[in-house]
Amino acid sequence: MTITVLGATGNTGGKIAELLLAAGESVRAVGRSAEKLAPLAAAGAELAVGDVGDPDFLTEAFRGADAVYTLLHTGPEVEDYFTEQDRKGEAIVEAVRRTGVRYVVSLSSVGAERPAGTGFIVSLHTQEQRLRSLENTSVLLLRPGAFFENFHAAVGLIKQAGMYADSVAPDAKIPMIAARDIAEVAAEALRKRDWTGVVVRELLGERDLSYAEATRILGEALGLPELPYVPMPGAEMAEALRQAGFSATAARLQVEMTAAFSDGTVAATGERTAANTTPTRFEDFVPELAHAYRQL
Repeated sequence: MTITVLGATGNTGGKIAELLLAAGESVRAVGRSAEKLAPLAAAGAELAVGDVGDPDFLTEAFRGADAVYTLLHTGPEVEDYFTEQDRKGEAIVEAVRRTGVRYVVSLSSVGAERPAGTGFIVSLHTQEQRLRSLENTSVLLLRPGAFFENFHAAVGLIKQAGMYADSVAPDAKIPMIAARDIAEVAAEALRKRDWTGVVVRELLGERDLSYAEATRILGEALGLPELPYVPMPGAEMAEALRQAGFSATAARLQVEMTAAFSDGTVAATGERTAANTTPTRFEDFVPELAHAYRQL
């Protein structure tokens, strides 16, 4: 049996491919760079290198697969962000239709049930609707909270300015999760293929965290117990993102998304349970951030 994994060099796809290979599964790893995929090839994966927005390429990458892991990724430097997301999302669904893949696990996000007002997450709502249109394919929509890995972007600012700044309200409680926990759930689903139809599964991390609390935990690990979290107005944050290389569109979407987290527009749709709570604490992840900080 073959399992195709998109984004096989990314935060979730790479870990999923590694887990599947370790379990003895036949993996087809999809990405844009043969060089970055080389470690997976050395571990036994078949490689498919190309543009995930090309339905012909994806058709070949999906052909013969018993299940596929899909996600949408477009860099924040792209000006026409939604157009690029649509191109990739439509290619994924077209390739599934052409090949008749029976099982799809798709990375989405908390808040993807909302059609507007959630910034980047709007494109995931649209993709969920596309995937729901598939016939004879069972789809598992994974809706995780914010990634712990997002804090890597803060490390340089902390090193330079001795603070962490963002446009999320400091005390807003947000579900946050480690990518490895998402990968564990996805890899298990891809192996078991034990669901029917369209299933939504939220993944909320070990607990909800505020940015103020996460900054305090990170500061303690860095030897900066007084590290402040500085909330930024949306307009100032958008300008800072522009200076960091975001397109105007992506900067606007980022600020809209953080506002949606801040006011509760983006939140879990149900109560926290054993099924949607994952094991990795932010405290368990912080050593990775501390290592990156020390390398600067």
